[in-house]
Amino acid sequence: MDTSSFSSLRAYLRALSHTPTRLARRALSISTSYDEMSHVRARSGTTMRKTLRWYDLVSLGIGGMVGAGVFVTTGRATRLYAGPAVLLSYAIAGLCALLSAFCYTEFAVDMPVAGGAFSYLRVTFGEFAAFMTGANLVVDYVLSNAAVARGFTAYLGAAIGISSSKWRLTVPSFPNGFNEIDVVAVAVVLLITLVICYSTRESSVVNMILTALHILFIAFVIMVGFWRGSWKNFTEPANPENPGGFFPHGAAGVFQGAAFVYLSYIGYDAVSTMAEEVKDPVRDIPVGVSGSVILVTVLYCLMAASMTKLLPYDMIDAEAPFSAAFSGKSDGWGWVSRVIGVGASFGILTSLLVAMLGQARYMCVIGRSNVVPSWFARVHPRTSTPVNASAFLGIYLLRVGVVVRFFALWLIEVNAVCPTGIFTAAIALFADLDVLLNLVSIGTLFVFYMVANAVIYRRYVAAGTSNPWPTLSFLCSFSFTAMMFTLIWKFVPTGGAKAGMLSVSGIIAIAILQLFHCMVPQVRKPEFWGVPFMPWIPSISIFLNVFLLGSLDGPSYVRFAFFSAVAVLFYVFYSVHASFDAEGDGSFTAKNGEIHVDSKGIEDQTFKV
Repeated sequence: MDTSSFSSLRAYLRALSHTPTRLARRALSISTSYDEMSHVRARSGTTMRKTLRWYDLVSLGIGGMVGAGVFVTTGRATRLYAGPAVLLSYAIAGLCALLSAFCYTEFAVDMPVAGGAFSYLRVTFGEFAAFMTGANLVVDYVLSNAAVARGFTAYLGAAIGISSSKWRLTVPSFPNGFNEIDVVAVAVVLLITLVICYSTRESSVVNMILTALHILFIAFVIMVGFWRGSWKNFTEPANPENPGGFFPHGAAGVFQGAAFVYLSYIGYDAVSTMAEEVKDPVRDIPVGVSGSVILVTVLYCLMAASMTKLLPYDMIDAEAPFSAAFSGKSDGWGWVSRVIGVGASFGILTSLLVAMLGQARYMCVIGRSNVVPSWFARVHPRTSTPVNASAFLGIYLLRVGVVVRFFALWLIEVNAVCPTGIFTAAIALFADLDVLLNLVSIGTLFVFYMVANAVIYRRYVAAGTSNPWPTLSFLCSFSFTAMMFTLIWKFVPTGGAKAGMLSVSGIIAIAILQLFHCMVPQVRKPEFWGVPFMPWIPSISIFLNVFLLGSLDGPSYVRFAFFSAVAVLFYVFYSVHASFDAEGDGSFTAKNGEIHVDSKGIEDQTFKV
């Protein structure tokens, strides 16, 4: 007898009548490291090969971050928000990313699986929190890939001397922001999708080659910028009527710019999803994740400074700032624009490559959990890559053009690509860059905020043996204080009252943190690698993420709320019933214990039960 909630309409209606009971049972159900590393991973069938070392991870981190950050977001962040102080925006965002990277690293070393933040939240706060996190991550990756792909069109046009507007078709009947069809972006996404599904090792080699070439172009741009630029551009706008100085829009503009460019650091999250394919997780993951964030932050700041030195902030092109700075020059330097376009194209290709590797692995592990169909979890026996990840997203592309529909159907039928890339291509057809980047920023900040909370909770709470309420009370009160600080910063007029209120809020936050540190003992010590200065570093990460979230605009929250509502509905009407069925048929088994990887981290594992 088929007990599936989806075996028939009657079975599904009966399942819906039990939704409250199933939600109570599954929403807060917590997995364990043992579960994630053993039978949950086995649901993919074939095991992903362990082929990556620390230098692969560093290269993947750099490749995943640099292309998107400098060559897509810098122009808008400088022109619209921070002005010359954009280099401080990158430094702030980099600090926030580094603190979050420490939190990721502790989880990834202890539990080297491909699920990243989804798995970390699942073993800490339960299935529903993990689902919301995973849904945000997948959408963030899809949208950021689409945004970066559109940036590729602009820089490729600069490289060959053709305006990118000639490669985009405008559909008047579509709303503004969604009315431009970018065919080149689609082609790029589909091509990279084929590459990443062929082999992880070969994808890493391709990334290292492209990243090495990209770094050469970055060094060239930095040198030319500092050589040809003028320091007066750091303080003087081209139009005297525009605000001047290093902080033309004040400190608020710097932090708003930091929130906007935080998309630039999503690449290290993709590195954490490669943990299942790392030969020595204990040694390689900390170096790969944290090392890549530090190196990329330095590169970002140097690139932002060189760009600001080249042009006043109000003359910087928002779409392709570096190449546009030299285009049309009559002093013999116009050729630099095309060189920069080539370099930026390499960087954007590596960013797409790494991000698409990450999004496929996220969907693979989400499929293992049964909150989406387990078909998504399949790892191809020949390529050892998650070829079926996110196949349902490819259906969206069926509405976009006859030729593209035919190509998408063919790709799915021959099982040659990870279909997540198809939906990315569809989004890249239409969505405007401002819409994409703002939505990605809020989703990314939300996920990093959740991971910082999770690493504190896991250190101070042991399921069934310790009282979770002191830790939960701390996390809630600290987040609330951070929200109050952010609201005061954003809405209270500048003056003595604002400074006093901010000081009081900051003192309260520090007092809450110190009180928790002194009164609540840690119940778990990481065996191999842990976040230093616990709970200070993850708490600062929480505070910064909340603060940067408060710097985003209102429409971003409306879009985020809409997507979150859709995700909740999907969980209620599908996911909770699918995971309940899996629990009933024995796909989920209870294991009280933790799994740890030995210091060599090869194939053998030591289980503590």
